[in-house]
Amino acid sequence: MVTPRGFDGDRLRSWARRAASELERRRVEINELNVFPVPDADTGSNMAHTMHAAVEATEQIGADATAAEVAEALAQGAVRGARGNSGVVLSQVMRGLAQSMTEETSGGAIVADALAAAVRFADRAIAEPVEGTVITVLRAAAVAAEEAAAGTTANTLSDVAAVATGAAQQALANTPSQLEALRQAGVVDAGATGLVILLEALVAEVADGAAQNAPGASEPGEGAPRSTGSAAHSHGAAGNLEVMFYFRGEVGALGRLEDVLGGLGDSLVVARAGEDEGTVHIHTERAGEVIEQAFGAGKVSDLRLEILPAEPVTRAPKRVIIAVTPPGSLTELYGQAGAVTIAPGPDVVADILAAIRRSRAQEVILLPNGLLDSRNLVAVERATRAFEQTITLLATVRLVSGIAALTVHDANQPLATAAFTMSEAAGEMRTAVAHRATKAGLIQGGPVGKGDIIVTAHGETVLIADTPAEALEGACRRLLDHGGEQVTVLYDPTYLHAEELDALAVRFAETLGVEAVAYPADGLGAVAEIGVE
Repeated sequence: MVTPRGFDGDRLRSWARRAASELERRRVEINELNVFPVPDADTGSNMAHTMHAAVEATEQIGADATAAEVAEALAQGAVRGARGNSGVVLSQVMRGLAQSMTEETSGGAIVADALAAAVRFADRAIAEPVEGTVITVLRAAAVAAEEAAAGTTANTLSDVAAVATGAAQQALANTPSQLEALRQAGVVDAGATGLVILLEALVAEVADGAAQNAPGASEPGEGAPRSTGSAAHSHGAAGNLEVMFYFRGEVGALGRLEDVLGGLGDSLVVARAGEDEGTVHIHTERAGEVIEQAFGAGKVSDLRLEILPAEPVTRAPKRVIIAVTPPGSLTELYGQAGAVTIAPGPDVVADILAAIRRSRAQEVILLPNGLLDSRNLVAVERATRAFEQTITLLATVRLVSGIAALTVHDANQPLATAAFTMSEAAGEMRTAVAHRATKAGLIQGGPVGKGDIIVTAHGETVLIADTPAEALEGACRRLLDHGGEQVTVLYDPTYLHAEELDALAVRFAETLGVEAVAYPADGLGAVAEIGVE
């Protein structure tokens, strides 16, 4: 049973089984959070295997074993069965639990002491600890548990477990801000996610199977992306082999071996089962030397070698932006900004749907750019209802407003926030388009001659000019009458030349204090598109 004072052997065994089951259930999810230092996508598998080995070890002792005996079996099983960096660190958490499970320790102090010991063991095991990984989250949980256990109230086993779990969840969500590799990938740490799962299983077990959240608790990593890559637990260039073995030697042999191996590779982790035995893990391009040194230093068993990927594993992006653009320089411009481009035409809907499926992204933002009619938009919306992906349509009415939306996109923001920011940027941009009259006639703005340049905004004619340059400058000034700090121009080089745009930018900067940016856009279907923001 479990009481405010602590665990008995049966309940501790039950927690271990629950944790192993949860790690196995979420194995694939954790695997997908694994690109640093080696993108081998196996963190979830390694943690699940290690915890399963720990549970198996408890099956070898009697059913009436005490909590201390079960904890010791968990530690021994985890150390002997550890796989990968993450498994080795997990085994040190089990060692911390074994050390804390004494008759003198009870209540919340069990959790606090176990986590504090786990931090000490893990710090010693990891040759080059990196913040923003599992060690950071483990330390946050330990500090929170120690403070809670030392309090005069809310210091029961249940209370301290909940507080530690809440602190770990928050620390996990913060890992992308601590490690550049995580920030660039837009994910949380894989090994730390596994640790949070262990703590959540503890909270559930203490509550006798009724899962409860810690104060402010959430799913691991809620508020942070979870789908493409994570950090392991030490840095350095990836070697081409992962070498693991169990080592047993004379007094001081393991420490001396650790010193030697530090110069033969990276991601070195030594999970001690005692002072002179434990599991050794290293990534190296000098596997022969590693093995030779190990056998020369003591007794080696359970030797395993695994080829590591030389290049990052290609993964589906979490989010893609699909933009409808005419072929040519605009496609290149949007592509440089990170968008997947689709050319307008009779098959545009089918092409969009194919691009969405091909991307395999969880989230898709579509920029129509005024090149999809209502029937196209309805067709896309209806067809994507059956997709597992989340599709968001933004009201970009022109190509220039699509540029405005792309400029403010932040891949680290949640989809709803990113889409709102992009829609706001596109919607607040005042736009106009300039066309060349193909024949003389009378239009809304007055008489027009063949070849004149007509500028329209929001369906109304705002200017008729003799030359493209005159029309462009006049349109920009009209739009700037309502304020603005930047002018963006997409222009057809058939009608306007870069020198004319450069001169216009200089005049605007000198007379209005406004920045003007221009992009050549063959295939624009207009003389120019103008946007002011």
